[in-house]
Amino acid sequence: MADVNRGKRPLSPHISIYRPQWTSITSILTRLTGNALIVASVLVVWWLLAASYGEDYFNTANGFVTGWFGDLIMFGSLWAVWYHYLAGLRHLYWDSGRGLELDAAKRLAYGVVIGSFVLTIITAVIL
Repeated sequence: MADVNRGKRPLSPHISIYRPQWTSITSILTRLTGNALIVASVLVVWWLLAASYGEDYFNTANGFVTGWFGDLIMFGSLWAVWYHYLAGLRHLYWDSGRGLELDAAKRLAYGVVIGSFVLTIITAVIL
């Protein structure tokens, strides 16, 4: 039998009608923070290599890393480390077969986001 409603409905969820859920947002953020940490690692390696190349080169790298933009990158990386760590713990919890219900998954998503901000502030104040 032919589908008479085929032209009136979308074939897949579209941005205009799809409402993102906390679990999908946190999943995307986990991937983004993982990639952002790679960029921050390259910055740290550049700084360490610059120390071995000589004083002039190190002063250039050190000026960038300790400047306002470098501080912003490092603070964002601190948040990314905590977020990625907590998201990894959440996945380990899910791997045990617990927390898979919709309400529990939503609470875990809130916990990961809020916990990452709290731990970032605590770490920034201590260091």
